[in-house]
Amino acid sequence: MTLTSIRISSDWPCQVKTPGSYDWERSAAKWLRELIPARYASYPALIRHPVLLARHAQLQVQQEIRVARTALQTARAELPMLGLPESVIEHTIKLYAAEVLQLQHIARSVRAVSEALAARGAGR
Repeated sequence: MTLTSIRISSDWPCQVKTPGSYDWERSAAKWLRELIPARYASYPALIRHPVLLARHAQLQVQQEIRVARTALQTARAELPMLGLPESVIEHTIKLYAAEVLQLQHIARSVRAVSEALAARGAGR
């Protein structure tokens, strides 16, 4: 796959420039660094190799999806034991459900950026 053959999907993050455009890799790396814990964002290997950074961001987002799903699946059983009112529990369940959807969208965006970075690397 080459950069010219990459189609920009609706999942492409608006914070990242179009592949092949000036400085697009830098915008991709900046966006990806925002998705991972700060302590990782400063590791030299992740700074020097955006495709490695993208891989780590994919793993990070997948873990966040698992956490949000667990929180959603256990909320109705566990939150009442914390003494929370039903209205707070219902709001929290909606929050977790929305977060799962948002994280799934981010995961698709990371995948799209990863593919573009990998194609850029293969073309070098």
